[in-house]
Amino acid sequence: MNSIDALTLKSMLIAGANELSANLKIVNELNVFPVPDGDTGFNMLKTVEGGIVKINDYNGDSVSDIISAYASGALLGARGNSGVILSQMFKGIANGLKGVSSATVSHLKQAFNEGVKCSYSAVQNPVEGTILTVFRMATEYACANVSDDATVEEFIKAHVEEASKVLVQTKEMLPVLKESDVVDSGGAGLVYIEDGWLKMLTGEEIAVTFDAPEDENSFVDLSLFTSDSVLTYGYCTEFLLRLQNSKVDVESFDEKVIVSELESLGGDSIVAFKTEDIVKIHVHTKEPGSVLNVCQRYGEFLTLKVENMTLQHNETKKKTPAKKVGVVAVATGDGLKELFTSLGADIIVDGGQTSNPSTQDFISAFDSVNAKNIFVLPNNSNVILTAMQSAKMYENANVYVINTKTLQQGYVALSLVNTEAEDYEEHIAEIEQMLEDVVGIDVTYAVRNATVDGKCVIQGDYMGISGKKLLATASDKVTATILAIKEVADLEDKELLTVFIGADVTDAERESFESQVAQSFPFLEYVPYEGGQEVYSFLICIE
Repeated sequence: MNSIDALTLKSMLIAGANELSANLKIVNELNVFPVPDGDTGFNMLKTVEGGIVKINDYNGDSVSDIISAYASGALLGARGNSGVILSQMFKGIANGLKGVSSATVSHLKQAFNEGVKCSYSAVQNPVEGTILTVFRMATEYACANVSDDATVEEFIKAHVEEASKVLVQTKEMLPVLKESDVVDSGGAGLVYIEDGWLKMLTGEEIAVTFDAPEDENSFVDLSLFTSDSVLTYGYCTEFLLRLQNSKVDVESFDEKVIVSELESLGGDSIVAFKTEDIVKIHVHTKEPGSVLNVCQRYGEFLTLKVENMTLQHNETKKKTPAKKVGVVAVATGDGLKELFTSLGADIIVDGGQTSNPSTQDFISAFDSVNAKNIFVLPNNSNVILTAMQSAKMYENANVYVINTKTLQQGYVALSLVNTEAEDYEEHIAEIEQMLEDVVGIDVTYAVRNATVDGKCVIQGDYMGISGKKLLATASDKVTATILAIKEVADLEDKELLTVFIGADVTDAERESFESQVAQSFPFLEYVPYEGGQEVYSFLICIE
């Protein structure tokens, strides 16, 4: 085809999500460190899922409408560095297709080039050999080698084939990838997404493994509707109804029949449309049970969501005057969350190595903290870009992101935050400078054999990792941790050893660890906390 319309683009985007979902495990396992927290594929899938949520029920008349809605959802759903970069690609593509009803190859060339510009501008110090490189070089190739009067299939095919070639080359571009014998995981995720686009265009069968959830607010305050409350606003009721041949003539069935019945029940804000044998229904009603009984006469439910709108209404009404400064911190593990709260964090965003928060998670937290100025502690190098994107998108407060790359840095930063500082940017710069002296060590187990920093790692062994450097390995977690601490430069000049103990550490292992700390590092003050974090047995903070 020489151009694609809105429906085709929508189908392409959904196919891309399906193809990524089908290959999720492969992308997740493309980790430089053989640690059990490979989540690039998951982060990218949640990012495109945010886009799919926005277009699932959206019947825009132009590719501009569809891609704009999709990009908006992807920006809110973005997680992790690769997810944020991917969302910025789509933002650029949407900018390039603004006002376009049906997209030709010429339009796609302009849009993809805008995607390159937008994604590169989102990263302060772009590194070649990543998803950025894969998309840029594939775009340059396709734009140079595919004529404007070619078919869209030809353009996407050229882009996918070149992206696949560049992906293999990433192993040579980044030494850490070559040593670990893996390609860039973000680039791999992008190739699978684009491969889904191509399969849709060429009619190749795609395994349907992806099901986008309904768009929902995860910060609902259940206390807003008590046992003494009176239902005023009814229920927002939404569902997918698959028509049944045993109940109706599916092919000729008119969804207006359902609309008429829901109106007779007093339903409001009714939206209903049919796609093949599925009817999407949205209605506001005080009797969701009656609505469901009526609709079940025609088919059976695939998805169902019923929300008390009084909660939503009261949530908007209960705003108290905003305080001067609020603190939002990312943390995982019950112990760490409680500790961060006790140190001054107003809102804890749940997230760690295996579950990075989304842009929407941050924005919801910003709303909840209700402050004129907000300090954000991402506490993970893979979350900083998401936090920064959230800060740029948020308009109801001044948001300042402190570049805490680890939970250990976040712990120290919280103790340094002064909400009475006169110049917030200067204060944050001072905090970030102090954090440079904080040494963090993460201890976890290897999920595969690998060579990292010249050291051979055996599957099942424990590793002590500091930043991007492997310090030590051992067959048990305690030994690995002690050996890793001994590798810290200028250790004799340090004073404090803070340890966050993970959920998998036994009492016997803790006693052994504390005994060896006392014996090996008597010059360090030892402060233990029950962190309760998953994946990482010990999180070590040395100051």
